[in-house]
Amino acid sequence: MEKRTVPRHIGIIMDGNGRWAEKRGLPRFEGHKMGAARVREIVKTAKEIGIEILSLYVFSLENWMRPEDEINIIMDLFEANLKEEFLNFLKGDIRFKVIGNKDRLSKNIRETIEAIEKMTEDNSSFILQCALSYGGRDEIVRAVQRAVSLKLKPEEITEERINELLDTRGAPNPDLIIRTSGEQRLSNFLLWQSAYSELYFTSTLWPDFTKEEFMDAIHEYQKRDRRFGGIIRELSMQGGGVLGV
Repeated sequence: MEKRTVPRHIGIIMDGNGRWAEKRGLPRFEGHKMGAARVREIVKTAKEIGIEILSLYVFSLENWMRPEDEINIIMDLFEANLKEEFLNFLKGDIRFKVIGNKDRLSKNIRETIEAIEKMTEDNSSFILQCALSYGGRDEIVRAVQRAVSLKLKPEEITEERINELLDTRGAPNPDLIIRTSGEQRLSNFLLWQSAYSELYFTSTLWPDFTKEEFMDAIHEYQKRDRRFGGIIRELSMQGGGVLGV
């Protein structure tokens, strides 16, 4: 069976938790609980097949406009799951990282994030990157603000320099971005980094997004020729491990 390269970096817009619950006559928080359980399965699968980085869109800046009760449930669930998974991060050599505007997060959540980031920073076999209180435009604005604070000259502001000022500095750009729930837009997720990402949209709501469909998305990615504005590039230049298809 032919082996083809898997993406090094996959981003997922995990959409549809609330609708999943509403379709079943359940409170919206039940959808968020099921969504959190789905994360564990997808992280495990991604690591097993050789993906290096998985970026999950957990909570956008726009999500702060949701009802306060729902926001509190999402944040409490995130913090509880993070503490619960911490030992798995250590055992599995997983580095945990949060990107986004952390100023709006509670002190408790910020301290939990910082502690786990610090304790896993030397882990190297897999990176789990969570976009929390995140917006792509906001990230770019904050990068520009950093450039101003560093008093960079105009000629010093290059694409490479901006990359170093973003929340995702040091990480390769996502090869593939997956969005669940039927919406077909990026919704302010990794705008700078996704310039040449392959996009995969599915109508499946996030709590129903199985590892089998995750593999289907990767197989679809493997069928595409990634030219990056040129004639053609070898797929192997962009990927990490290998996957039988």
